[in-house]
Amino acid sequence: MSVIAHPFVPPAPVPRTTPPSRFEIIRTVMRNPLELWGEPSFRLEWMKTKFFNERTLIANHPGLVRHVLVDNAKNYRMATIRQLILRPILRDGLLTAEGETWRRSRKAMAPVFTPRHAQGFAAQMLEQSRAFTPRYEAAARTGAVRDIAIDMTELTFDILAATLFSGQVAGTEAEFAGDIEKLLSTMGRVDPMDLLKAPSWVPRIRRMFGKGVLAKFRNIVKQTMADREHLMRTDPDAAPEDFLTLLIRLQGPDGLTIDEIEDNIITFIGAGHETTARALGWTLYCLANSPTDRAMVEAEIDAVLAREPDPVKWLDLMPWTRAAFEEAMRLYPPAPSINRAAIADDRWDNGKGETVTIEAGTTVLVMPWTLHRHTKLWDRPGAFIPSRFLPENRGSIDRFQYLPFGVGPRICIGATFALQEAVIALGVLLSEYRFDCVAETKPWPVQKLTTQPEGGLPMRVSRR
Repeated sequence: MSVIAHPFVPPAPVPRTTPPSRFEIIRTVMRNPLELWGEPSFRLEWMKTKFFNERTLIANHPGLVRHVLVDNAKNYRMATIRQLILRPILRDGLLTAEGETWRRSRKAMAPVFTPRHAQGFAAQMLEQSRAFTPRYEAAARTGAVRDIAIDMTELTFDILAATLFSGQVAGTEAEFAGDIEKLLSTMGRVDPMDLLKAPSWVPRIRRMFGKGVLAKFRNIVKQTMADREHLMRTDPDAAPEDFLTLLIRLQGPDGLTIDEIEDNIITFIGAGHETTARALGWTLYCLANSPTDRAMVEAEIDAVLAREPDPVKWLDLMPWTRAAFEEAMRLYPPAPSINRAAIADDRWDNGKGETVTIEAGTTVLVMPWTLHRHTKLWDRPGAFIPSRFLPENRGSIDRFQYLPFGVGPRICIGATFALQEAVIALGVLLSEYRFDCVAETKPWPVQKLTTQPEGGLPMRVSRR
């Protein structure tokens, strides 16, 4: 694999070389969990530790990851601490539901997100991306700086609203972007009471500040649902055959409850679009700091757009563009942690005479943040090298060492949707504009619900 001699190494916490104290753990997890991980987590294939007297296994070996998340997935439930953080926001949405509720929801929504169905959204993705780009005209003329992190949140909101909700989401994109940021800064972060596994009724101080925005967010969803239900009753032929209509039709004794429908809309509007927005922002940032890779992506986009107007085909015709996006997700995984807890005793053999025993109740952490930067799995793991993900090089990447969308029964249902959306959005944006860093562009990766750039992504936009 031919790579740049001195590739760009984007910012990331330096792995700890000494174990943190109990107080440091609390302080670091509250501020930014990504800063907690020590050097062994990026070097060892697995390690056992105790986290607040709780047995914890960190799994970095692809075979062990496969065992926990796929081969013996039935023995692993969602970890308590994860649910304490996410359930207050998402309740019984697809990310947090368990048991029969999760199975009903997954089965009901799966048809909307098949690769073939996702391709049907390509034209709307293209339309929304093209409608978004004119807002850069003034900045390109004057050399003004824009926060690309906010812009990508608004663009992906436009795409999600158009494709899954036919543009009929109550509220505005600017209001929505601000509410999402407030929600994740308060409700989507670890609280000391979570670390202590206090019951959910024990107040979480940080989240008390987010209750207002969460209530506002849920009211937007309730209004969106009420508007659509009214249209379905009064003028059925005018109701779009989209994701929102599908969910509402699933209401009933054998389908979803009205609360579960609301929870899943919250999940897709919030978590679903937020992950793609962050990955797009990081991609533009990394390309701005890697001129050679950006030139390859721009040349590819120019060539494809000149001969192929159908956006359905862009995902296959733009391997460099896709590779840049996937490499950004490797460095800054949208969901940086996957947490499970063993239901019964378990064991895994690595085939070389070494066995990992996993006692019932053990928390298993599969951390894309450490897995994607592991020194035994990646060459120059901290560097931005998109060529790793070109078709001719993908064979060297184990299926279970790269998990931007998770894996197994709970793999992200919208993975194909997100990849297609990203390539189309990048194709449109980079065909017209170039994004460059300025002195103020000093993002720092922070784990909230997603891997976000603290300080935003202020960038100068110019015409190509």
